[in-house]
Parts: sequence; structure tokens; C-alpha cells
Amino acid sequence: MSKITLLDGGMGQELIRRAGGVATPLWATQALLDDPAIVADVHRAYTDAGATVATTNSYALHRDRLRGGESNHYAGEGVELPNLEGELQRLLQAACDATDVARSKGRVAGSIGPLGASYRADLNPPRDKAIALYGEIAALLAPRVDVVLFETIATIEAGETCLAAGRQTDRPVWLSYTIDDEDGTVLRSGERLADAVAAVPGADAVLVNCSAPEALPAAMAVLKDAGVPFGGYANGFKQITKAFIAGGTTADDLSAREDITPAVYAEHVMNWVAAGATIVGGCCEVGPAHIAAIADRLNAAGHEIV
Repeated sequence: MSKITLLDGGMGQELIRRAGGVATPLWATQALLDDPAIVADVHRAYTDAGATVATTNSYALHRDRLRGGESNHYAGEGVELPNLEGELQRLLQAACDATDVARSKGRVAGSIGPLGASYRADLNPPRDKAIALYGEIAALLAPRVDVVLFETIATIEAGETCLAAGRQTDRPVWLSYTIDDEDGTVLRSGERLADAVAAVPGADAVLVNCSAPEALPAAMAVLKDAGVPFGGYANGFKQITKAFIAGGTTADDLSAREDITPAVYAEHVMNWVAAGATIVGGCCEVGPAHIAAIADRLNAAGHEIV
């Protein structure tokens, strides 16, 4: 039997569900502004469900997400937010503080989402700029976390820039790619996942996330040759189509699949584990009940959750 790292589940949709709000451009970050205590409550729920890694609520914490009138909170602030660096530091600290309830029972992964928008390969800034922007967030997170986790990477170049930025810290760097919902061997950009993995030989783990669970078996077959720990955490969205990605990426336009029950999702995860995955969990629309079901299945199969 294997030692399995059990990640938590989605943060943004769970926060929206608990707060009764709707998605904003700041998405889960909005909760750090409106009600930080609810973020800690979600981390507690995942830890109680059996997760051994708490992922900070910092996915959307980038300068481009905070700048201008992109959110209800910052509407009217103008093109440049006063003391943007200070605001980033404050929100990142709040995101890390919210994991305190989970830290005593496991590790903390510092989440860094994509620049521009999720799934959008066309919005990546030039390499040097991307490394600087990713590096700023990684440097602020690193002293407060055990792992730097770059999530929902849509292109080969983005993976390379994330790794370069993460390597500026002294923390392990995990890279997680988002793959096509219909073909798990290619990224959202259409590039081959195998080529993406080959381009980042220095990563400490390679994963796939925020994709349909049915696409992950093909991805596991690719990741197993990476020579480092691998795994995945899928979403529970109805298919993220190419037309949706081309037309915009507002999370509020996506809806949950009714068929992805905790038992069904746990069955998907056990198939990834059978393929050699040792890092598993959930992404958007995968909640504490799903993580608890995974923990139960892992324990029943004799795996050690670490």
C-alpha cells in the first residue's frame, strides 16, 4: 500500500455556498475582505474531513486582480491601487492566518493561480514579467507555507515561468496543470502534457487540476513518467468547453455536475491512486464531504494518509 497526501477541496465555490454570495472577479479572495473567519471555517472542515494539506486562499491574489475596478471592493479605486504591495502582503497574511486551524494536523500549500485568468493560454504576460509577478507572490508566501503550489497552469511556458519563480524561494515547488476536459493528454492550450512535464524537470511534484475527473486517467499515464510524485485534483463543474474559454472565464457562469457525488468522486480518485498517484484531492465544486469519502476509501484500502 502507498503513502498518500490528501489535499483539501475547492475553496471558492465552498465559500460562495456558505456565504450565499456570487462569484466576483476576486472570487475566493472576496471572503478575505468581507469575512476572513469563514475561510478558517472551510479549512477546518477540510481538516476534519481528513485532508493533510491546507491550500491557502490566495489563488487570485495577483496585482492584476486587485488593480482597478475589477471587483466590488475596489470599484472606483482607479487604475493603480494605493500601496498595492502592502495590500498584497496584508491579504496573503490573512490567507495564511486562516490555515492556522489546519497547520497543527498537516502541511500548508501556498496557492498561486494563473496570471490573467484561469484556463486562458492567451493572457500570459511575457516570460520575464511573468517570472517577476509570480516570484513576488511566491516570496511573500514562502516564509508562511511548507510548499509553493502553482495551480491551473494552461501552457508550457507558464509552467516554466512558475518553476523559475518558485525556485527563487527555499520551498518545494509543485506545479499543477489544467488539461482539456475531453483529452487528458493535452493542456487547455492544446500543447501536449508530456511536453509540459519534460519542460520542468526541476519540479518537486507535477499534478493536474480543475479539469473533468474523466480526463485524469489519461493524464496519470503521462505524469507517471515524470520521475517525481504526481497526482491530481479534479473539479465538479459541467464541462469547461473551448467555447466557454474563448468567450470568458467568469466562474459564476459555470454550474456543478449533479452526478459527482462524494462516492462517485472518491471512486475516480481511487482509480488515480491505482495508477500510481500519491497526491490527490479536489478542486472547484469538490467539498468536505468528497474529501471525507476519499479518506474513508484510502483507509479502507490500507493506504497511509500523510
